[in-house]
Amino acid sequence: MRYSLFGESHGPAIGIVLQGVPSGLELDMDFIGAEMARRAPGKSPLATARSEKDAVRIISGVFEGRTCGTPLCGIIENTDTRSRDYAATRYLARPGHADFTAHLRYQGFEDYRGGGHFSGRLTAPLVFAGAVAKLLLRQKGVEVLARIKETAGVADIPLDLARPDVEALRAAGRKAFAVVDDTRGEAMQKAILEARAEGDSVGGVIECFALNLPAGRGGPDFDDNIETAIARHVFAVPAVKGLAFGSGFGFASMRGSEANDAFLPGEGIHTRTNHNGGINGGISNGMPVVFSVIIKPTPSIGKEQDTVNMSTGEAARLVITGRHDPCILPRAVPVIEAACALALSEVMGEKA
Repeated sequence: MRYSLFGESHGPAIGIVLQGVPSGLELDMDFIGAEMARRAPGKSPLATARSEKDAVRIISGVFEGRTCGTPLCGIIENTDTRSRDYAATRYLARPGHADFTAHLRYQGFEDYRGGGHFSGRLTAPLVFAGAVAKLLLRQKGVEVLARIKETAGVADIPLDLARPDVEALRAAGRKAFAVVDDTRGEAMQKAILEARAEGDSVGGVIECFALNLPAGRGGPDFDDNIETAIARHVFAVPAVKGLAFGSGFGFASMRGSEANDAFLPGEGIHTRTNHNGGINGGISNGMPVVFSVIIKPTPSIGKEQDTVNMSTGEAARLVITGRHDPCILPRAVPVIEAACALALSEVMGEKA
């Protein structure tokens, strides 16, 4: 499936058009609603106070509860905007945001309010699309689960990449703060709130698992390589600045004898370890597909920062007001799952 996002953070609505959706898929709206609620704002002191229901209205591609196979379009109304928060800083490029690059790219005609089309708000329709992809993957027995692995220098307990605790991952996904170990999670939340109290923000790492992906899917080339597909979708998510499969940057300190995943016989050939994240040569090997995503700190912070007035070219000082997340990781977990599900729906579709 391919998608096209539309809308701006402070416009009347945002949405997505999905192309290539198979016909006959029953849309479980309760499941879709639950996925949307995981990302929705306004529910925690760790998130922006902006309150949006994020209810999806499907306007095409579905008839009598099942997909038609034609373009599937869903829209989400913006109901709690405060555009006045951005009027005073219209020409002040916010450090870390796309204000400056968007101003250049669109010659000053961009919608600057709340980041416009570059806002994290646009991840809401992405979660809707990911929920549709998850329903497709569910038919094939594939499950996508993610958790907060690290933030503010505090890490969750490690999981076995080859044989992760699936029930613990599922339980993490049902929590408002998606960690396996709640004690570690409490320490993370304390660090996030401390940063917020100082007018600052933090980033972190999300770890994502795709379970039961059959061996032999994908390919070595750009168009069908699993790692390429995941990277393409993941890097379309705002604030993502890094992606590592399996042991990732840990390979840099390993020897080949450690990094290689020894093959074992049994009910289907499998590996003892999973440093390579379930992928060899762009093709699934039957082990869990595992990757970690680095999310940068939220760029909208309360500290005074240096910038430039894009209208005059003069130096300026900027203090960002408004409603912002001190850490986007809790709400980004379902977004990364959505990106993974969309990527794997392509991979699974090649032999459907």
